[in-house]
Amino acid sequence: MKLTNLFQDFFESEKSGGLILIGCTAVSLLIANSSLGESYQHLWHFDLAGHSIGHWINDGLMTIFFLLIGLELEREIYQGELANIKDALFPIFGAIGGMFFPAGIFLVFTLGTAAQSGAGIPMATDIAFAIGILSLLGNKVPAALKVFLTALAVIDDLGAILIIAIFYTKTLLWTNLFAALGIFALLLIFNRLKVRNLIPYLFGGVVMWYFMLNSGVHATITGVLLAFAIPFGNGDEKSTSYILQHFLHKPVAFIILPIFAMANTALVLSGDISQILTQNYSLGIALGLIVGKPLGIFLMTFFAVNFGICKLPEGLNWKAIVGVGFLGGIGFTMSIFITLLAFNDEAFINNSKLVILISSLLAGLIGFMALKIVLKPNAPKVQ
Repeated sequence: MKLTNLFQDFFESEKSGGLILIGCTAVSLLIANSSLGESYQHLWHFDLAGHSIGHWINDGLMTIFFLLIGLELEREIYQGELANIKDALFPIFGAIGGMFFPAGIFLVFTLGTAAQSGAGIPMATDIAFAIGILSLLGNKVPAALKVFLTALAVIDDLGAILIIAIFYTKTLLWTNLFAALGIFALLLIFNRLKVRNLIPYLFGGVVMWYFMLNSGVHATITGVLLAFAIPFGNGDEKSTSYILQHFLHKPVAFIILPIFAMANTALVLSGDISQILTQNYSLGIALGLIVGKPLGIFLMTFFAVNFGICKLPEGLNWKAIVGVGFLGGIGFTMSIFITLLAFNDEAFINNSKLVILISSLLAGLIGFMALKIVLKPNAPKVQ
């Protein structure tokens, strides 16, 4: 399987970015639990223009992350794994199983409690972390497995975006929402008129973000809308979409996501950890990510293949799919992001973050060890 240059760039940046995320998370936890811990936490709560620095990161910088996800999704739809519906159905079914099984497990533990709003937390996959762990296996990883994991995670992120838009919008200010959508419509008109210059799209995106921020819908949705307004053209290296996507890879992987990780993992590890881990929502998150993800991804793809809906990609086997399913259980960035939207209680938020970190670590380790065993050691390296 020949991989496009842009996919290679994306995979390489996500691979390196995932390893940096691991380092940033470890550093953040160390600082938060050192003598500098109090000052470190105050840093993220420092008021800047009416909002904390943490708020600007989660609502502002992460919009750029969602813009990149939107651009990658657009490319997958037009030219990538999702361009051919028969090929696309395999990762689509995997993503569906990987979203609904964890949510179902979470609701088994929390339905009817104050924590049930967190059902979206174990549904997400952290694409940077997952690809980062997969990359540690080197040339043992067949190209088809890289493509499957990337497509699965991108579809998963789309699902998370829809969940955020539908279920985590509390109060709508219709005037601001219509203003944001009006700007989106104007950008689509620019697209139809074949305006290729990025400046009007980026300027319009900033204004759209402002109105979306004040509409009640989470502002990061702006990033995805903007991605689909930017002209794709024929998708070559001169297209507007390609230029922006290529430019954003490294800033997102090496600056934005590490900053997000540090801002949201400034956790003081105190109290009875065992008590935290046995809370109903903690069990829902942990089992959702560690059990629900691989189980859902495997069962739904197995069902789809055996009923003739799609076929198992060439070069893959079901053991490899199970291994990748565990990597899908690395929630981290997206799971923490949804936690911030799902809960208002500070204890719920901090405890959930800790459980997400532990569960993601376990899922990643299990996935890594499983793939290390099942993948052939001398697979040819993809150029």
